[in-house]
Amino acid sequence: MKDRRELLAILTRGYGTRQRLVDVQASQDERGVGIDRVGIKDFRMPIRVLSRDDIEQQCAAAVDMYVSLPPDVRGTHMSRFVEVLQEREEPFTAARCLAICHAAKSRLNAAETHLDVEFEYFVQKEAPMTGAVGPLNYRIGISAYAGITDDLLLSVTAPATSLCPCSKEISRYGAHSQRCQVQASVRFEGDLWIEDLIETIESCASSPVYSVLKRPDEKHVTEKAYENPKFVEDIVRDLAVALQTDDRVVWFAVKSENFESIHNHNAYAEIVRDKRE
Repeated sequence: MKDRRELLAILTRGYGTRQRLVDVQASQDERGVGIDRVGIKDFRMPIRVLSRDDIEQQCAAAVDMYVSLPPDVRGTHMSRFVEVLQEREEPFTAARCLAICHAAKSRLNAAETHLDVEFEYFVQKEAPMTGAVGPLNYRIGISAYAGITDDLLLSVTAPATSLCPCSKEISRYGAHSQRCQVQASVRFEGDLWIEDLIETIESCASSPVYSVLKRPDEKHVTEKAYENPKFVEDIVRDLAVALQTDDRVVWFAVKSENFESIHNHNAYAEIVRDKRE
């Protein structure tokens, strides 16, 4: 308490106890230039993420949050972004990001608000044969926008395995395989969970990957990939078909980067579709 009083005395020294501090950010700007996005970038904060099974998970998130600024206002109030992010007590979901955007839009008296949240999400995965359990991490991104209309984008990046069909066809001994990073970004209506996208992504690769594999599991995964060869083109096409048939998804962008094991480059493919068109 003493340190707080001393700090307050330093901050108010020379101003008198009744004099208000000047709000420079809210002062008039004469240049006539509006700003599209201004705010905080790479703000790190703990969040609680709600799973499809109604279980909360503690995650560390990186947050970018911006508002538009009219041409006659000099600056925005940076501290209010952090205040808005911390005000809500309920666990994190994609829909909550949109609610945060609307709260910031009102709090900062802005015409538009943008929010980007990235975090690592863990799923306890069971090995396919022995049931050995281990955590597997997925990269999650949520982008929300509140303006004249609302926009919400959920992105999941999952590791997987791809086995080359050409190598299988032409080689006398086996086929080369590689790990890949597959991403699905979607705009959706209704309830769509992180786990829903994870399962869709993994079903379109040669095989999922796991953190714990015993010998029976390794045999199963290896043989499954061999029986299910996929080019990078196959992965994104199969994923596009799966999302095309999901009535919750109205727009999607899918991509896969395969970390080649016999080339000094990666293989890449991408598809973007707006189902509303």
